Amino acid sequence: MSLPVVSPPFDAPDESPSVAGVLLAAGTSDRYGERNKLLATHDGDPLVRGAARTLLAAPVDPVVVVVGHEADRVAAALNGLDVELVQNDAYATGQASSVREGMRAVPDRADAAVVALGDMPFVAPATVGLLVDAYAAGAGDALAAAHDGHRGNPVCFDRRFFDALTDVTGDVGGRSILLDHGVLVDTGDPGVRRDVDEPSDL
Repeated sequence: MSLPVVSPPFDAPDESPSVAGVLLAAGTSDRYGERNKLLATHDGDPLVRGAARTLLAAPVDPVVVVVGHEADRVAAALNGLDVELVQNDAYATGQASSVREGMRAVPDRADAAVVALGDMPFVAPATVGLLVDAYAAGAGDALAAAHDGHRGNPVCFDRRFFDALTDVTGDVGGRSILLDHGVLVDTGDPGVRRDVDEPSDL
């Protein structure tokens, strides 16, 4: 299914929306091997720390990090960062369980939430800002970062989808919402299509 594509610049509204950040960092890294890929280093930082710093450098607040597998070690990799940790005890059931816990932790004041992945260290903070700008300008209520017309991550969901996101199951996250309502934001950032599944991906 093809989705409409919007490109910057985006008109700034008179009043900026409140957008939270949710970082999914609870997975088991099955394809990576015996090590937890979120703790592998890129540019001197564990992947999960780099992903969290990307959100912290973007116009989202608060930043919620969902942990599960090896939660203590992942939390330690985030030491000193201004993030809120949320435990997902059902992480083995798939990504949807982390989406549920993350959305439940988003404060009531938030108009929307950007959902990012802990194994995507190549996303630029400005890309998250573009998603927020597109949302603020009314480009769509379900927005996905894209490069060369191909859907990637992170994604931004308006509050009207929060209840639906807490009901998703399995390993699909908010994919069905994007397919039904989504708009792609042309970011010019190839990092939105690059995740880390194997050591060679680094």
